[in-house]
Amino acid sequence: MTDESSCMTIAPINHNNKEIPMKRTRLLIGFLCLFSGYVAAAPSPGENEVAQAVDHLTQAMLKKNIAQLQALTADNLTYGHSSGKIQDKQAFIADIETGRSAFKTLEMQNQTITLSGDVALVRHHFSAQALKGTEVVPTEIENFQIWQKQKGQWLLVGRQAFRF
Repeated sequence: MTDESSCMTIAPINHNNKEIPMKRTRLLIGFLCLFSGYVAAAPSPGENEVAQAVDHLTQAMLKKNIAQLQALTADNLTYGHSSGKIQDKQAFIADIETGRSAFKTLEMQNQTITLSGDVALVRHHFSAQALKGTEVVPTEIENFQIWQKQKGQWLLVGRQAFRF
C-alpha cells in the first residue's frame, strides 16, 4: 500500500494571488523588450540595398569597372576629395579609367546608413593603399556620401571626403 502523503504535493492555486500574473506580465514585457531590440538593430531592406550599392561602387573603383561606375553614379554627381578638389561624374570616372586615381586595396569600414525617403546618407572610413605611379600611399580618410533612389536604383549623387 502506498502512502499518498509521500507523493509530491501540489499547492492549491490561489486565484486571488495577483503576484503570479504580475510575474508573467513582467516576464512578457522583458521578452518583448529583448526581441524589439533585435528588430530595431536589424538593417532595413533599403539599408541593405544601399550597402550593396556602396560595395559595388567600391569594387568598381578598385577594379576599374567603368561600366559599373557609370551605372552607379548620377549624371549630376558632385565628388569631393579630402584635398578640396571637386569633380563631376565625367572627371571622377576619367581619373579611375586613366589610373590617376588607382588603388591596390580599398575598403569602407565602420559604415552607417541613414534613410530618409528616397535619399540615403552614408558615412564610413575609407581605408586604401592608393597608387601614385609605382608608389603605394596609405590613405585613411572619412567619407560622407549621398545616395538617391532614381528609377528604382540607388545612385551616388554626392560624396565628400575629409581628413580626421
